Amino acid sequence: MCTVTYIPTGKNKFIFTSNRDEASKRSATGMVEKELDGKALLFPQDPLAKGTWISISNKNQLVCILNGAFVKHKHLPPYRLSRGIMALDFFNYPTANDFFEKFEFEGIESFTMIIFDDGKLYEFRWDEKEKHIVQLDISKQYIWSSCTLYTEEWQEKRRIWFEDWKKKNQVIDQNAVLDFHRNGGEGHPNFDMVMKWKDIVRTTSITSILKDGKQMSMRYEDLLNGEIEEGLLLLQNKKAANDS
Repeated sequence: MCTVTYIPTGKNKFIFTSNRDEASKRSATGMVEKELDGKALLFPQDPLAKGTWISISNKNQLVCILNGAFVKHKHLPPYRLSRGIMALDFFNYPTANDFFEKFEFEGIESFTMIIFDDGKLYEFRWDEKEKHIVQLDISKQYIWSSCTLYTEEWQEKRRIWFEDWKKKNQVIDQNAVLDFHRNGGEGHPNFDMVMKWKDIVRTTSITSILKDGKQMSMRYEDLLNGEIEEGLLLLQNKKAANDS
């Protein structure tokens, strides 16, 4: 599931957007606010597992999950814990490094997790055997696509669409990013940014996060019923408070 973009717009400011490609029955019904370990969280909730694929906290943090690590893997349940619950468990740890070192990943299906942790950006992949952690340059732009749904060929096509779109948009704001996430592609219904494959998997929602100064906002667009929900968290960390 998922195609994700990260676009910096200033010092520790960014637009982070995720298309969720999933079975319709797993479409979130809206956003949830929750307190966890002294942190205020905001996220769309998976109706089945009660977890999420994307969440923000008022401690200047963001996590986003994509299915699979590097290549498509065999789905071999049962697993110890769902990836969506793990995404929330992340916030039980003070920092991303604490999560990497102390969380028990054995028994969890492979995934890619994008993490913004108080000024640091990480790409974390778990292949069910080893952890692969890369700290990324927060000043650069990125796009990711789930390897369980998109072949390397279609992942590369998405990267090309992304580069072409950036060249055509000298001024990039959240509305421009959302337009790319809604309309990007080349007219292939199975693989465009908003996709539908038979009646099995489709793009059920677009979630966009805007970090701007002392706050982080979330915009959740349910593509199945046309509803849009928005929420806002005021950031508490010193680093976030000093952003300009």
